[in-house]
Amino acid sequence: MGCSTRCVAAMANEGSGPTGLRVVLVAPRNPLNIGAAARAMSNFGFFDLRLVNPYQVAFREAKSAVKAERVLRDAQEYSTLAEAVADCALVVGTTSRGPRALQHPLRRLESGGKLIAKKLAGGPVALLFGSEKFGLSNDDLSHCHWLLRIPTREEHGSMNLGQAVAVCLYELIRNPGAAVKIPAKPPATTDDLERLTMLLEDLLGRSGYVHARVGESTRMKIRRLVRRMDLNAHDAEVWQGMLRQMKWKLLSLSKA
Repeated sequence: MGCSTRCVAAMANEGSGPTGLRVVLVAPRNPLNIGAAARAMSNFGFFDLRLVNPYQVAFREAKSAVKAERVLRDAQEYSTLAEAVADCALVVGTTSRGPRALQHPLRRLESGGKLIAKKLAGGPVALLFGSEKFGLSNDDLSHCHWLLRIPTREEHGSMNLGQAVAVCLYELIRNPGAAVKIPAKPPATTDDLERLTMLLEDLLGRSGYVHARVGESTRMKIRRLVRRMDLNAHDAEVWQGMLRQMKWKLLSLSKA
């Protein structure tokens, strides 16, 4: 079914998600792919899904839309792409390039994602995904300001629809500066490492691994090995505790 201009205006006034991004699927054929796209949208906090002439096989009940029932329930259907993007200030199409000659600027996802995020601050943006079999047609592309490409390898450029939506939306919300940084533990001191070296050498000697004639050479190898482990203070203490327990057990067995 189509959506009138009044319907489009009403949705624009009400708002549709925290960013104003409209994810537009043009002629999607597989209900599972629609569900997967909805799930990806819910994962990353986008809720405005728009479908242009979807294949009518109960896509709103797609089992692939795990915990994304709201996105499918509220999805808007349109009979034309022009109606679906009527309220958008920027329309970006996705493409794997293929044999079609492109008449638009083509940007990789990394740079294109930044431009979309910047534009969202000023108005709604439509991100278009074509059908699973044919992608976006030349007529669909004529509605776009520019095109976006996920940098897949040339030999296998196209992606599953749901996966492509997920990758693009992740790039839009990705913020490396917001990553939780785990405080680094203090490194082991030289004294910690030397005690560990001596314990390990003692155990290896008791086991018969170290022979007297090559003892000094083995000691240097062990010392270098321990330092290459790049242990922090806590891990060095744990290693020493384990080796002491092993030494105690060996001494107990020798006295039995």
